[in-house]
Amino acid sequence: MQDQSGPHGARAVDRHQHLLKLFLDYLAGECGLSGNTVAAYRRDLQAFLVMLSDGAHRDLDRVTPGDIVDFLMHEKRRGLASASLSRQLVSIRMFYRFLSGEGIVKTNAAASLDSPRVWRNLPDVLTRREVEELLAAPDVSTNLGLRDAAILETMYACGARAQEVVDLHPEDVKIDFAYVRLTGKGSKERVVPLGEMACRRLAQYLEKARPALEKSGRADHLFLSRTGRKLNRERIWQLIKRLARKAGLAKSVHPHTLRHSFATHLLEGGADLRLIQEMLGHASISTTQIYTHVDASRLKSIHRKYHPRG
Repeated sequence: MQDQSGPHGARAVDRHQHLLKLFLDYLAGECGLSGNTVAAYRRDLQAFLVMLSDGAHRDLDRVTPGDIVDFLMHEKRRGLASASLSRQLVSIRMFYRFLSGEGIVKTNAAASLDSPRVWRNLPDVLTRREVEELLAAPDVSTNLGLRDAAILETMYACGARAQEVVDLHPEDVKIDFAYVRLTGKGSKERVVPLGEMACRRLAQYLEKARPALEKSGRADHLFLSRTGRKLNRERIWQLIKRLARKAGLAKSVHPHTLRHSFATHLLEGGADLRLIQEMLGHASISTTQIYTHVDASRLKSIHRKYHPRG
C-alpha cells in the first residue's frame, strides 16, 4: 500500500473527495433522495475511493472495469454479503454515470458491469394474460366492484403507486382528455395518459358507484370506502391480494406488481425508457433501467425455450 502523504497522493484524495461531494449534492438536491439514502451512497463510495487512494493514487478517468471488480472481490473477501456488494456496485455505477454526464471523465469504467442479484429482488411481473385475468376479477355489478375495477385499471394504466391512487381527487381525472394527474414522492406532480378501458371504468365509477358510496356528500377523494371515507394503502393492498386469489394467480401480487407490469409491458412494446421514467415519476433514469433487466431476462427465457440452439 503506497504512502498517501506525498503531494500526488494528497491531490488525488482531495480531488476524489471534491467529486464525491458534487455527486452527493446532486443526489440530494436534484434527485431528491433522502438523507439516509445519500449517506448510504457516501459509505459505499468512500470505501471505493479509499482503495483508489491507497493503491496507485490513480485518477478516476484511468480506472478500468477490472479495477472495480478487484475492489468488489476485496470487499467479498472481507466478508461483505452479496446484497451489500450489489449495492456497492450500484453506487459506483451511479457515480460514474454522473461523472460521465458532467464530462468529468471521458470513459465510464462501470458501464459494462451489471448487478443481476439486485434485479432478482424485483417483485413478480404479470404477463399480459395474467393482467387481463386480474382486471376481470371484480364484480362490476356492485358499487364496490366498480370501484375496485376502476382502481385496478387506473393502477395498470398509469403505473401509479398505491399512495398516489388513494390521494387522488375527482378533479385529478380528466376523462375527456384521457389523462390523470398524480402526486408522487416529494409532492411532485406528473400527468400520465389513461387508456380507453381505464377511462371507461372511471366514468362508470364516477357516474354510478361513487355517488352511492359518498354518504356525507362532502368526501373529496376519488376512491371511497364502503362507509364513504378515503381508502388507505393497506386497503388497496388487501383488495389486490383478494382479487388476485379470485383470479387464480399463483404469483405474489400486490400494488407494486401492477406498477412493474405497466413499465415492463411498455418496454416490451418499444416505449422509450425516458418516457417510462416520466410516467413512473422516477427522479433518476437509473431507477427505471431495472426494467431493461426484467425484459432482458424474459427475452433470454424465450430464446432458450424456442431457439433451436437455445
